[in-house]
Amino acid sequence: MSFENRITQLFKIELPIIQAGMVWASGWELASAVSNSGGLGILGAGSMYPAILKEQIQKTKAATSKPFAVNLPMLYPDLQAHIDIIIEEKVPIVFTSAGNPKTWTATLKAAGCTVVHVVSSALFAQKAEAAGCDAVVAEGFEAGGHNGREETTTMVLIPLVHKAVKIPVIAAGGIATGAQMLATFVLGAEAVQIGSRFVCSMESCAHIHFKQAILEAGEGDTQLGLKQLAPVRLLKNDFANSILNLEREGEGKEALAAFLGRGRAKKGMYEGDMKEGELEIGQVSAMIDKIKPAAQIVQEIWKDFNAGVEHIKALPLNRSF
Repeated sequence: MSFENRITQLFKIELPIIQAGMVWASGWELASAVSNSGGLGILGAGSMYPAILKEQIQKTKAATSKPFAVNLPMLYPDLQAHIDIIIEEKVPIVFTSAGNPKTWTATLKAAGCTVVHVVSSALFAQKAEAAGCDAVVAEGFEAGGHNGREETTTMVLIPLVHKAVKIPVIAAGGIATGAQMLATFVLGAEAVQIGSRFVCSMESCAHIHFKQAILEAGEGDTQLGLKQLAPVRLLKNDFANSILNLEREGEGKEALAAFLGRGRAKKGMYEGDMKEGELEIGQVSAMIDKIKPAAQIVQEIWKDFNAGVEHIKALPLNRSF
């Protein structure tokens, strides 16, 4: 079970399946399980203090001999401390997001890291390429968590980014199956980054109440809110509905920030407050119906991808219409 393209060569992995580095869900158990399964596991540093990140990196190293990565949101207030730990611990791959890739890419690459930046538009992809990034994650509007202001869907974004840059493109947003993965490959992607489905893995450190809420979610049960601050896709609950009401009433950034407060995502995703917590998840939550081991998720996606390839081969594409 292996596949070779620019992404698998770049990361030294067997399969072009990447587990997103999600806050409050992506600890060492999930990251190592995905890496051990042939994909690329990622630690979500956005919810970790520097000492916790160091501990998580060391535990990941102990649990896998395969490559893994750290996702580094550049909005984090103590970013320098995280950078120092990543370099000190010789993390092989870093995914940066929510900031200017020029700020840290050169520093990380000088330390021997492969650097990937998450983008929501072709313009930002070009900026990431110019900054020296080795690849980009093109994340569509369907994705959970923080989102692009452009609201471009994955099916539109991937071909735009593929056309705009020469470096490899990783597709993200609204992907949970191998068939969806195959669709992004047709559009120019060379790997997929999947978040929501891995939240519902056994190894995810998300609260069981959050996982159960995802399993029960249907079409239209997520929404994009907090657009004046930083757009984020949330599972609908009392908190998300309150945010929407404040936005409809024309409240500004200060009022929204005050209502959001601190620790809202931890309260929901990690501590399991399904009413007042912030529940970051993608539209694809409507397709998730079971909690499974991460290795099984990787295997199912890859099996489904190959079944899709065989389905395409069997189509009467040489027929004249």
